[in-house]
Amino acid sequence: MRKALLPFLCFLIQPPHCWAQAAPKLSPELRSFVKEDAPVVALAHVRVIDGTGAVPRTDQTLVIANGRITGMGDAASTKIPEGAKVLDLKGYTVIPGLVGMHDHMYYPAPGGPPALYPEHAASFPRLYLAGGVTSIRTTGSVEPYSDLELKRAIDEGKMAGPKIHVTGPYLEGHGAFTLQMHQLKDAEDARRTVEFWIAEGVTSFKAYMNITPEELVAAVKAAHARGIKVTGHLCSIGFREAAALGIDDLEHGLVADTEFLPDKKPGECPNPATANKALLGLEVASGPILETIKDLVTHHVAVTSTLPVFETIVPNRAPLDPRVLDAMFPEARISYLRRRAMISDGAAKSDWPALFKKELEFEREFVKQGGLLLAGLDPTGYGGVIAGFGDQREVELLVEAGFTPVEAIHIATSNGAEFLGELDKIGTLAVGKLADIVVVQGDPSANIKDVEKVEIVFKDGIGYDSAKLIESARGQVGLR
Repeated sequence: MRKALLPFLCFLIQPPHCWAQAAPKLSPELRSFVKEDAPVVALAHVRVIDGTGAVPRTDQTLVIANGRITGMGDAASTKIPEGAKVLDLKGYTVIPGLVGMHDHMYYPAPGGPPALYPEHAASFPRLYLAGGVTSIRTTGSVEPYSDLELKRAIDEGKMAGPKIHVTGPYLEGHGAFTLQMHQLKDAEDARRTVEFWIAEGVTSFKAYMNITPEELVAAVKAAHARGIKVTGHLCSIGFREAAALGIDDLEHGLVADTEFLPDKKPGECPNPATANKALLGLEVASGPILETIKDLVTHHVAVTSTLPVFETIVPNRAPLDPRVLDAMFPEARISYLRRRAMISDGAAKSDWPALFKKELEFEREFVKQGGLLLAGLDPTGYGGVIAGFGDQREVELLVEAGFTPVEAIHIATSNGAEFLGELDKIGTLAVGKLADIVVVQGDPSANIKDVEKVEIVFKDGIGYDSAKLIESARGQVGLR
């Protein structure tokens, strides 16, 4: 009983011996990235965007102790405990740690076919954390054991990185485009796969483009029986059919939905470019697309926005961010820039400017109709989207879609936590919640680009140096 009471008493009274017991044991490697780890830290005179969607509050003080937020309010009235380390943050803003909901641990290998996606367990965890991403769902794994062991190493304080919710291997049918995906044989194989990987420790699954309806039903049934959710990047199955079959989330939004192609065959994945052309003549706020949105909302199916990966397909649109280019292995940088130039050369014939605009409209309408929109980056495509930096770009693009900066931050923090069932712990800033906090210079509520100016990322009350984490990964993306 005494052991059970101790954490509660520590939270209430926070004596020095409680702080010592709460301090994680960090490896020397991880310790080198730590900027703030005093037993009690006060973030004073800071602007607070709390993730709830509420109006930002200026001149606030947050107190962090024992890994949690123990005080928050007006600087003039919030008591700072004796002995606390005080950071004067005039001119800074704090937001909740981002919750990345399509944040893989792999990246496309340069060099052409076959399509391969090597695990990036060295660079990506550091870059996610550096970018202010304190929790992620991997949303599809090509090396699930690597992801599980990486999660263990981060949780044990051996490596820098976010809290990881590991998604199992892709649930793909016949016709996988990469050698790294198992192709399901039938519904029984789908059931076995789900049950095996739940036993291994994964906490979600992702159905992929060529899965059959029968396989999806079997996977959803097996996962739901154990309280596990299933998302999908689908092609063989349209969104409304997937909702009826019990899926919990759909990745990428409108441009991944093939149901609007007039001659689509049931259970078959059509040519994506042909399916996308069918979208061009449809309105988002009326007709069949609006009916699909309403159907998803009725079935409580979330949608994960991954705007950065689609932006790279729009000719001459994605910013040439020096931070992204510096993080790349030279061969990866050359491969990305060459492909980018090829896309630019084809600008006159590209449907993607119109498709991207329609995707922005879809996500805004989905939320307007009551849908739960999640945020991620998807570091795939042809290599222009990178961990952490891409998560920040996603928030910026949500603002371009028509959301206010405060709404976009809410989507990228609170909504993800809600879907993961962790809103009582993370996703917003409030007394009692875990101290997953991002300190940025400037005011993202006035200029959303300030979300890129991350200086310190607190995860469970430990403050990590964003610049050091970024520097440690320089030149590694595309390699490891």
